[in-house]
Amino acid sequence: SVTDFDAHFTPHKILQSPGLVVMLFESYRTFREIFTDGRALPKDPEPAWFGYSVGRWEGDTLVVETSGIHEKTWLDDSGHPHSDALHLLERFRRVNFGRMDVQITITDAKAYTRPWTVAFQWELMPDTELLDWVCENNKYFDVLAKGK
Repeated sequence: SVTDFDAHFTPHKILQSPGLVVMLFESYRTFREIFTDGRALPKDPEPAWFGYSVGRWEGDTLVVETSGIHEKTWLDDSGHPHSDALHLLERFRRVNFGRMDVQITITDAKAYTRPWTVAFQWELMPDTELLDWVCENNKYFDVLAKGK
């Protein structure tokens, strides 16, 4: 899900154009679109793995709202669940040339008693290209089964 990819340890690349921010993720070689053209979130979206995201600028902070995230996703690698009521509010703020602060507030009345927030930082990796990344679960599970 969005939160899992935002916090994933592999590199990300952010592309910004008028009306759209695209995040490319090395992990699973996937992407995310954030529409900044003033549109509203869909009222009753078809569930999607990354949901539907709209963003706006508040000063130097990109504020992103996301809903419609497919229920089969996890919030993180620990498997924290969510429901179809999940709503994310993300804040991306570039503190200086080398660092971006990321804050995510998770609201899901069906899964949690109150909203909760996580915060972390992204570090700039200049002159870095995204590499081909494949999850080889079978190899990983084979190693675990053999105790290595």
